[in-house]
Amino acid sequence: MSIPEDIIEHAHKGTATKKDAFELFQKGEELPEMFSKYFSGKAWLNMLVNRDNEFNCPIGNVTFEPGCRNNWHKHPGGQILLVTGGRGYYQEEGKPVQELKPGDVVTIAPNVKHWHGAVPDRWFVHLSVETNVNAGSVEWLEPVNDEEYLALK
Repeated sequence: MSIPEDIIEHAHKGTATKKDAFELFQKGEELPEMFSKYFSGKAWLNMLVNRDNEFNCPIGNVTFEPGCRNNWHKHPGGQILLVTGGRGYYQEEGKPVQELKPGDVVTIAPNVKHWHGAVPDRWFVHLSVETNVNAGSVEWLEPVNDEEYLALK
């Protein structure tokens, strides 16, 4: 199956809508309450490589609806984000926000306070690679408030 050129162009520009977006990996299930409470808006997760395996490197396909973002948080072992669709934001504490598009790679050092999610009017999809998970579990912190987030437009 080949992907139509106009959809590829929209995906690379980050202008693909839910209707015309294609998914490299299945969207998965809506986040359960134990995780969704750390998100503003709806997100879906498809674990591609589970935490309990010999590689010690879980990888999840995460899909954010427009405007959805996660709380500030830290990964004791670090994290890598591989952007596969839409448009998103990434921000480290004390630094300006970065706009993300398909093909972008974000490497997040251990214990760096950060957040990521969709821009207000686009879906956003990334692979989340948790590195050095034996260092500990994610530490969830305060939400990114609406005023700060909407000022990013």
